[in-house]
Amino acid sequence: MAVDVKPDPQSLGENPLIEGLERLPVPATTLTIFGVTGDLAHRKLLPALYNLAHEGALPERFNLVGVARREMPTDEFRAVAKAAIEKFSRRPPDATVLEGLLGRMHYVGFSFDDVPSYGRLSATLDQLDEDGGGKLNRNYYLSTAPEYFPVIVGALKEAGLNYDPDVDIRCIIEKPFGTDLESALSLQQVVDHVFREQQVYRIDHYLGKETVQNVMAFRFANFMFEPVWNRNYIESIQITAAEDIGIGSRAGYYDKSGALRDLVQNHMLQLLTLVCMEPPGTFEADKVRDEKVKVLQAITPPTPEEVRRDTVRAQYTAGVEGGEEVAGYLGTDGVPDDSRTETYAALRLEVHNWRWAGVPIFLRTGKRLARKVTEIAVQLKPVPHLAFQSHGSVGVKPNQLVLTMQPNEGVSLSLGAKIPGSSMRIRPVNMEFNYGSAFMSQSPEAYERLILDAMRGEATLFTRSDEVIAQWSIIDPILKAWAEDTEPLHTYASGSGGPTAADDLIAPHRWRGL
Repeated sequence: MAVDVKPDPQSLGENPLIEGLERLPVPATTLTIFGVTGDLAHRKLLPALYNLAHEGALPERFNLVGVARREMPTDEFRAVAKAAIEKFSRRPPDATVLEGLLGRMHYVGFSFDDVPSYGRLSATLDQLDEDGGGKLNRNYYLSTAPEYFPVIVGALKEAGLNYDPDVDIRCIIEKPFGTDLESALSLQQVVDHVFREQQVYRIDHYLGKETVQNVMAFRFANFMFEPVWNRNYIESIQITAAEDIGIGSRAGYYDKSGALRDLVQNHMLQLLTLVCMEPPGTFEADKVRDEKVKVLQAITPPTPEEVRRDTVRAQYTAGVEGGEEVAGYLGTDGVPDDSRTETYAALRLEVHNWRWAGVPIFLRTGKRLARKVTEIAVQLKPVPHLAFQSHGSVGVKPNQLVLTMQPNEGVSLSLGAKIPGSSMRIRPVNMEFNYGSAFMSQSPEAYERLILDAMRGEATLFTRSDEVIAQWSIIDPILKAWAEDTEPLHTYASGSGGPTAADDLIAPHRWRGL
């Protein structure tokens, strides 16, 4: 049965369609994107900027400066940006809005390690300040390969671009922030020598998704959930991030990364913190992030023995996906024949604190699985009364709350209900909330929210340095244990639900079907 959400127009004001769409002020900003000709900029960042412009969310005084290694005139860059926006924007571009945005775009080409050339960037930024009639805030977005993060950060300091007493200067760093604990600490040391923590915005685009933010809303804005949100009532938690596609043309990146680094270390651990955190005193950035760090620090890094017992890694083999036969991971162009990179990872964690001690939390992610879905499933303990075990009855199943991030954003709650008839027979039914139908609007892309928040100086949806280090402290022992493991990798057929070893990991519980 579906929940029909019909807000009362009188309670929302004269025009309920604009309720909640108030524009918070965004200061005048020049955004510099390093790696502006790359895939992320073309697919996500440039379309996000267009959609912000379309909605009137960009500041009146706004400039974009693109930086990449190859030389090209600004007019050519604008043509490239236009093509990317027309191809990847979530809405068909309006010609007037698009031309207005393109007119604010500029380009400076130089190698990221060419420190003297940062003087050209500085001159461009100064000229834009002068043309605009005053200094603008400066945001530097590092959308490059991770090895360039410390190079660019160091060069910004050498060029004197990391500080200005008259404006706010911020550095937005894409994931991954390090490839293990040691490299994350090393990168953080470089960043600390150039920027203050308040200036650094580490992107995890999952946190920009509306339904991820809804995890906090459902927990803390609804009194019915919080009293049972603890080890006394919750039996287990499953967090799934499954994809039905392979690695495509990303072999060069993915084979060095793997599923654990690519999704578990960042996205999935962030989802775990939102599910398990204590209510913050206020929803200010540091108050929220303080509570998330407490959750991560309450997860004991696993020993080698615990890694063998509580983790599973596997690679997909040939199979059928979408009705077509597909090659296995080792048969993908660019993947070494002897690669031991995991395309599937599952692990069991536990948060050792008063609220969650003893509740198993299962995480799984993989490529080429049966379907694409990202969800959090919270299963409550079963009722103790067995009077409903009658013939023909499915019986009383534990209540389960499922928060779905993709593809169908929403929340469902399973309840036991009587089957019509003369007998007391029970089967599960679902109460469902669908994000799109309830709010009658298309969810904005995560990068739209995150870029806007960075320009406003709102850091709630960005990870703090101690969060990143705590995440790596959990994952690093697993990486080291896997590197020393000489046992053959588990495998699973493309289009399946994953390796059978993952079923053994979760027993006596069962994974939700894909």
